[in-house]
Amino acid sequence: MEKLYYSIGEVAAALNENVSLVRFWTESFPKLLKPVRNAKGNRMYTAEDLEILKQIHFLVRGCGLTLEGAYKKLLTERGKVSKASRMMEILQELRDELTDVRRNL
Repeated sequence: MEKLYYSIGEVAAALNENVSLVRFWTESFPKLLKPVRNAKGNRMYTAEDLEILKQIHFLVRGCGLTLEGAYKKLLTERGKVSKASRMMEILQELRDELTDVRRNL
């Protein structure tokens, strides 16, 4: 069962990045990311926000785009980016499983 909201630490762990980078990306993509704030003022991300951050991670780290390039790509071709990002995530999971199988042989 998915959670309704994720803390910035949980999002950073899911992306394997620093909390400060997630905060920077959030501020750099204001039209796409609008996390809510709890009573303490901490950012709380929805599952949709997490998916967008995964797509940003894919474009910036995987494809080597600048933040401006990633922003434009997400605004114009979000469906294609979503499919490509999900495909890379599946391939990484498959690679991890195969590595475990090889290690256990």
